[in-house]
Parts: sequence; structure tokens; C-alpha cells
Amino acid sequence: MNSDISNVSDIRLLVEAFYEKIKTDPVIGFFFSEVMDVNWDEHLIRMCDFWENVLFYTGKYEGDPIHTHRQINKIHQTGPAHFDRWILLFNETADSLFAGPNIEKMKSHSRAIAAVMQEKL
Repeated sequence: MNSDISNVSDIRLLVEAFYEKIKTDPVIGFFFSEVMDVNWDEHLIRMCDFWENVLFYTGKYEGDPIHTHRQINKIHQTGPAHFDRWILLFNETADSLFAGPNIEKMKSHSRAIAAVMQEKL
């Protein structure tokens, strides 16, 4: 059985594996390759900071994801199918690597984020 996420190295492993799936995904990959010009080094650091703050309350994450996703939505409309796919890929990646309360917290938080994003967009 997999162990739970316990440190930033674990978070990085999850984030990197997740975005490797995203890059080639036929449903949402184009957001990262065609809609937006993603600086992957910066994006991965930002996402690791975000999740580290969610789990360990580090205060490292600074950003406005609603604003960012509104900009994306102006270029190409996002819909429930996109968010559902994001959650599916996140959960698949999470479950393939980890098990325990922290990964469950991340999965729950990701569903809440998707719901808020859809409401605000």
C-alpha cells in the first residue's frame, strides 16, 4: 500500500506526475499547449507551493487562481467537462502514488476548487 503525502518532495512527485498527464490529455491538454503559453518551471513551483500551503499551512502560495482562470476562459471557454476531466486525472494520479488523510484532503480540496472555479467563471 502507498504511504501518505508527508513533505514537499511528495507534493512535487504528485504535481509533476499529474501535469505530465495533463500535457498529453486529449480533453484539457490544449489549455496548457495552445490556449496559454505555460512556463512549466514556474507553474510547477507555483502548484507545489499551493498544495504545500493547503496541507501544511506554509503561507508560501501567492496567487489569484480565479483571475488566472477568468483570463483562460476569455480565450477558450471552460466547462464542466474540462473540470471533471481535471478532477479525474488528479484523483487517478493521487491514488496511484499515495494513500491516507493528506491525499484525501488534496482530492477533496481539488473538487472544491473546481466547484468554485465553475461558479465564478
